[in-house]
This record gives sequence, structure tokens and C-alpha cells, in this order.
Amino acid sequence: MTSPLYQVLAEILGDLSKHMSSEERYQRLIDAWVNLIPNDACAILQLEGHALQPRASNGFGTDLMGRHFSVDDHPRLANILHSRQYIRFDLECELPDPYDGLIPTEDGHLHVHDCMGASLYIDEQPWGVITLDALTPGTFDQVDPLLLNTLVRITEAAIKTAGLIEHLEQKAEHQTEVARAVSKHQSGFNFIGKSAAFQQLTSEINTVAHSDLTVLVTGETGVGKELVAHSIHQGSNRNDAPLVAVNCAALPESLVESELFGHISGAFSGATKNRAGKFELADGGSLFLDEVGELPLIAQSKLLRAIQSGDIQRVGSDAELKVDVRIIAATNRDLSQEVAEGRFRADLYHRLSIYPIAVPSLRERLIDIGPLSGYFLTRMQRKLGHINLVLSMEAELALIAYQWPGNVRELEHVLSRAALKANSERGSDERLAVINLEHLGLDVSTNQERPNGSTSTSSSSREDKLDSNGFASFGVESGLEGVTLKDAMDIFKAKFIQSTLDQCQGNRSNAAQALGLDRSNFHRLLKRLDIE
Repeated sequence: MTSPLYQVLAEILGDLSKHMSSEERYQRLIDAWVNLIPNDACAILQLEGHALQPRASNGFGTDLMGRHFSVDDHPRLANILHSRQYIRFDLECELPDPYDGLIPTEDGHLHVHDCMGASLYIDEQPWGVITLDALTPGTFDQVDPLLLNTLVRITEAAIKTAGLIEHLEQKAEHQTEVARAVSKHQSGFNFIGKSAAFQQLTSEINTVAHSDLTVLVTGETGVGKELVAHSIHQGSNRNDAPLVAVNCAALPESLVESELFGHISGAFSGATKNRAGKFELADGGSLFLDEVGELPLIAQSKLLRAIQSGDIQRVGSDAELKVDVRIIAATNRDLSQEVAEGRFRADLYHRLSIYPIAVPSLRERLIDIGPLSGYFLTRMQRKLGHINLVLSMEAELALIAYQWPGNVRELEHVLSRAALKANSERGSDERLAVINLEHLGLDVSTNQERPNGSTSTSSSSREDKLDSNGFASFGVESGLEGVTLKDAMDIFKAKFIQSTLDQCQGNRSNAAQALGLDRSNFHRLLKRLDIE
């Protein structure tokens, strides 16, 4: 009979000959650990700078992948990382657990449990760690140290080999595709999401980034248009030159030309010396025109000339300057409507919108709220003294139910305020602050008006309390009389999973990945919720 270890080793070696993403490879390694060492939660974390970033996990909530763990702030992880032997923490260990509140339990706390981990080294340098947690004390008593050390060495070898394969694939792709866009991970900016709308956005960015085409980024307030502009610039051949940003809405009409094109001394009252404009500062790089729809018509004509010819004139000067600038513009207005109503030049609109990119609202990417929340809460933890911030079940439901008129920016602000409130209520000896519904201050009542002006309606049927998109639109505090929390969660899960499956065109593997679930648990959940 084949040993389970040999079978896992064969699967890992087989994966190395297959084309798959790093994310998939890490998840396959997690599956191997889960199969050989029973546990309730397992994670692979990679060291980036002074923080450990989760790369794959099993048994955690969806927000784990949006978090990072500073080595200086988490002594358990630091001990694991700096040891070349696996470490198992004593049940009486007083070191705070970085995962407290992140492993789904009835009350959100880990209490007494079994915890161990091992460092992962590549070429004698620390690459990261793998951690295992079990909610039942003594779970790891019978783990064979030889098996554990063998698994660590196999994992290290698989990670190194996968890295070499990925490097070779990238090099070959770069040689055969001259216009290949630089990936979001190379851009240096944080993009977080799994939804189909988010994936489409990143695809559009990667498509246009490597070119010099003018890009018009559109979307509601707070969706992240500036972040898209930064990513386009970082993915371009101009990324070693500056990206200069101009907030067109903040420019006084009398100073628009001076800000864009510069001026010479004496050009107008207050111009005491020569000053370069934003076009000159961005020469060789990119110019980001934020809220370009706010520019007055007189400035629009001069902007059009500069974009078309690359020629500019400082205010008060007859000399022409040649600049090489890529334009990335952004607006929350409908510029085609502005053109129709005579407030925006048609020729400038067509010049700016050579490659339009529409940034989806948060309502169009609800499955990204979990990872985004984890990311924002991790940032707040450092500001609040390195406590653990977690969301209660009701708070998570409320975040999904809310319509988010202010989009991702509003989500960040809501969580920041909620974190402050939750932190003020925790005891001085507690390192965990739970964000509850009342901390959020959100209005998610059933008659909440949607952005298009329509309102959601209530029904006596409990399933009708979820809208046609498959997401909760009910108030957590009201409208659920007679429905138990377990029933409400099952309804929500079923609708949410079905919507995710629809977004993934029925692909269960992709849906499980988007939901942050391993495949076996996902299939069991589908069966329990009677989802075909």
C-alpha cells in the first residue's frame, strides 16, 4: 500500500510540470499539509520586508488574505521565523496569538488550543513560515518529527523550484511579447480582490499599461481611480520617470494655465520668479489629470494642443517647449453628457478617451469586501497599539448589505471609525477588539435607497429578504423577526455562494478560490446548502 507521504510527494512533483499560478501552487502545498497533519487552520506566509504576508490558507476567514503580520509585533511568528527547527507552543504560553479572532469559532476567540509552526528557508535565507493550529489541545502530540521535517524540506524545495519556473516563464513571455503589460504585483501598489469585476479591471490595466496610449479612468467617487493611474504608470516603460498628479477640481480658474504649463517672472501679479508647470515636471513620465471634467473650457483648448503636439508655452512667454508626457485622466462625471451639454470639448473628450477604463463600484465587487476589510483593519492595528481587530458575524453581514455610495474609500473610513470605537471599549488587558454592528454606524434598513434611485422591498418569506443580486439587502437589526441567526447565515451563504458561482461562470474551483475556501470544504458546503 502506497505511503500517504509518497503520494503527496508524487502530487507535488507532478505539479511542478504543470502551468499554474504561484497562488495555486501555494494552495496545493497547504492541501498536502492538511492531508498529512490533521489541523483546524493552516497557513503559508511569505516574508516581505519586515512583515509576513499570507499566500495560502485553510480554515481561516476570507479576510486573512488581505492582512499582513509585522514580525516585530507578533513574537510567536518571530520565534518560528528565526528558528531552523519547528516550534510547538506550550498551552501556558503567554505570547499573544496573531490569529486570535481570525479562525471562525462560536465567539471569535481561540481559547486553549494546539499551535505550532516551522520556518521556510530558501538558499539559506528566511523565505517565510508555515503555521498549524488545532482547536483541541493535544492534537499534535502524535505528529512524527521526521514527517514534519520532511514536509518542511519538501515545501522549501517546491517553493524554490516553483519560483525558478515562474521566473523562466516570465522571461520567455517577456521575450516573445514586446507589448506585455507589467503585472500588478510588480507595480508596487496594493490591489486586493477576487471578484470578476476586479479581475476585469486588472486585465484592462495590464493591457494598456505598457503602451503610451492616453487613458481615461472613470468611476464613482472613492473607487480608486488614482490607484489605477499609479498602477498604469508603474506598469509602463516610463516607470523610472515621475508620475505628476494634478487635481483639476482644486485649481482656481485664473491659475489653471500656470499650474499646467508654468509661467515666467512678471507674467501676472504675484509671479515673482519663473516656475515650471506640471507638464514640464512630468516630461519623460506620466501626467495624471484627476477630475479633468472640472477644467474650464478656455483651459481645455490649450490642454488639447499640448496633448496633440507636445508643445507648451509658459504663461507670459512666447517660447515653445517640447515635452514627452503620457496623459492619464480621471473623472467621476459622464463626459459624453458634458459634451452634449456644452461643458466639455468634444475633441478633447475623444483625445482623452483613446483607452477608457471604468473602475467598478464596491457594489459590483462585494466578494472583495472581506479581503479589503482585512487589509484596512491590519493597517489600523498598528495605529492602535498592535491589538487584533476582528469583525463580528453581524458586522460582516452589515458590510455586505450596505450600498457603499462612497465605495472603497468609505469602507476604509467606516472601518477606521469602528476600530476606534471597538478599541475604546476593550479592557486594558485585552489584545482583541471585536467590531460589532453598532460600531459601524451603517444604515442597512430594507428600504434603503439604492444609487439608481430604486428601493429594496421586504417580504414575509425569509429568502425574499435577500435581493435579486443574491446579496443581503436587509437590516441586521430589523426585518428578520422569527429567523434564527443560523438560518439567516445559511440563507446568506447560499445566495452569496450562488452569486460567486455565477460570476465564475459555474467554475467551482475558481469560486472556492474567490471565497477563500479549500475545495473539499467548498464541496461539502455546497452539498449541505443543497446548491447544485
